[in-house]
Amino acid sequence: MTSLTKNTFGAILFGALFSSQAGDYGLNSPLRPSQGYLNDTLRASNPYASQWNVGVNYRVRYEIHENGNLPPLSARDFSDAPGVDNDNSYLLQRVRARAGYTAEWFELFGEARHSSSTGDDRNPNPESDGPADLHQAYAYVGNHKEFPLSLKIGRQELSYGDERLVGAFAWNNIGRVFDAAKVRWQNAWFGADIFTSRLVLPDDNQFNVSNDYDQFSGVYATTRKIPKIMLDAYFLSRNASDRAAFSQPSSLVPMPSARDIYSFGTRLKSNPDDWNNWDFSGEYVAQFGHFNDPRLVAAGLNPSLKHEAFAAYTGFGYTWKDSSITPRLGLEYNYASGDGNPRDGSHGTFENLFPTNHKFYGFMDFASLQNLHNLRLQSSIKPAARIALAAEGHLLWLANTSDNFYNVGGAPRGGIGTTPGTGYGINPTHSGFTGAEVDLVATYNINSYIQLEVMYGHYFRGGYVKDTLKSVGSQDADFVYIQTVFNF
Repeated sequence: MTSLTKNTFGAILFGALFSSQAGDYGLNSPLRPSQGYLNDTLRASNPYASQWNVGVNYRVRYEIHENGNLPPLSARDFSDAPGVDNDNSYLLQRVRARAGYTAEWFELFGEARHSSSTGDDRNPNPESDGPADLHQAYAYVGNHKEFPLSLKIGRQELSYGDERLVGAFAWNNIGRVFDAAKVRWQNAWFGADIFTSRLVLPDDNQFNVSNDYDQFSGVYATTRKIPKIMLDAYFLSRNASDRAAFSQPSSLVPMPSARDIYSFGTRLKSNPDDWNNWDFSGEYVAQFGHFNDPRLVAAGLNPSLKHEAFAAYTGFGYTWKDSSITPRLGLEYNYASGDGNPRDGSHGTFENLFPTNHKFYGFMDFASLQNLHNLRLQSSIKPAARIALAAEGHLLWLANTSDNFYNVGGAPRGGIGTTPGTGYGINPTHSGFTGAEVDLVATYNINSYIQLEVMYGHYFRGGYVKDTLKSVGSQDADFVYIQTVFNF
């Protein structure tokens, strides 16, 4: 970690600690829930204003990356090769302005978004989409108190479970939305969404449109009728034709090759307070179908592969609820299958679909739920009503060293093979241990409308990285950010 980053992080941390002394809500005075300053003000003066949802969410974040998370496809992560600049620092700004109206049987909602990046070395920049675009615009018809069916149609976020497979990706400066139609059935026993959608492709300085050749559909059901737990069951289908990869050449997100991937799984989660101080959750997913790997074409092989893959998560934690600082310790394990042989006509790498990976496998964003073993230790305390401190540790391995080390976006680092010791690829003789990550996060709610967050992370490279880059050299990576969110 350079002296510049050390000094910057020291200033950020000092500022956060100093700010935490201002004001006094007290340990037993939690912040009042808020829908934003404008909403609160309008609803306080006019009871009919509760039908309206108006406001602006502004988020600004400054990030410092040292030796990681630079394109192309993260192929330079941890590299210490001569002449390679792996450092990047930039300012991200995101503005979302919303307006919605809800009546007894319908809702209309619209949200515009501006996303910009300043000082970023990435080109094209995956987090700059300006000057403005349509983030959400949907109509909802239904009233589950009176009738079990409802319909939501238009541009919208999709978020299910913990977002390990389907999420709004709110950490990203742009986020993720779909052009979708969703029918929901809700009764006293269970609720189920049936949806079909197309991913919206961010395209800087152009109106964002969806990929007409990449269809994502599914059924996601949830019940709370089982004692002490919530249980989800789902079936998800992603069907992309060979034209999907060319739908939008200037897209800021990777375009998919042809594939028909079917995922069926279940998720369970303990109900709060039903297990005393304990909590637990788990998710288990199997996949089958077809996957087209364009990298095999260059090797003179058939790119059409049979797809069979699996992923699992299990975790538990304990919270000392009687303590004034409510400390919690948690342990979880994540697994996703890899491919043992890219030349055998089958594909075993788990398809991560549309997740919010930032929340799970290290905040430095080096890994996705693909070809992965991940052991995660979590700890947190709340020293005051407005302050939360968290520390995490991660150990990460490749599930199969005959497969790639995938980045957070699901792209493989390298190709089928590279010159040994010079770069990423498939290196079956290397160690499977990619490294260990430590993350420290402090969050301070200044008031109901403003939140400050700072984070520092360090990634200790493992034997896999050292073996992969032994001819050019490697080094650990660092990450610092400071973020402020205003909810007007």
